[in-house]
Amino acid sequence: MKDYDFEAGEILLMNKPLHWTSFDVVKKVRNQLRIKKIGHAGTLDPLASGLLILCTGKFTKKIDEIQSQEKEYTGHFTIGQTTPSFDLETAVDQTLDYRHITTEDIQAAAASFLGQIDQIPPLFSAVKINGERAYTLARRGEEAEIKAKAIFIKTFEITQIELPLVYFRVVCSKGTYIRSLARDFGQKLGCGAYLSQLVRTRIGEYDLRQALTLDNIQEIRKYRQEQHAGNS
Repeated sequence: MKDYDFEAGEILLMNKPLHWTSFDVVKKVRNQLRIKKIGHAGTLDPLASGLLILCTGKFTKKIDEIQSQEKEYTGHFTIGQTTPSFDLETAVDQTLDYRHITTEDIQAAAASFLGQIDQIPPLFSAVKINGERAYTLARRGEEAEIKAKAIFIKTFEITQIELPLVYFRVVCSKGTYIRSLARDFGQKLGCGAYLSQLVRTRIGEYDLRQALTLDNIQEIRKYRQEQHAGNS
């Protein structure tokens, strides 16, 4: 078991569970390990799982540097349907026929997003509009215009097709919304799509395969308590 020095600074790779917010994980780790200063490098939606990087102590200064690095995601889109949030947070609001869609159509659609593109973030997002979070407006049923921003898609690989599910791997720049990519992918196919599963697998050099679980945090807590008891 590693001896952590949370005040001097540590980078903790966490595997965020489905339905937890990024703040839920920060709060849990802070309380379990009694860390005074801790933050996360890049929010992960509650309906996504995977790599969440926490920085403690003096390493909180590294947060901006870490979250500016490229991200890798895997998951699947559901084609032939749309939702207002572009994911499973809201119910399906439109169903369209996808039976004419071919493997070639799907591969061509994915290829069309490679490189630098302009992307409009989802209304169900933390983007600020006149000082208010976009998702707050969305949940009140209000419409708002969100400006497109430039992002970069390095890799958009279709890994498996089991219609209506289309499995993917995406490597992209900071600020990319995979939910918006699902919306745009569905529009390109002409049959709609939404994001039905998302896992963040990498941020820069940090990989999900090296991440701790919440059970591991409990083990670290127990180990530190035993070490403290042995030294007292």
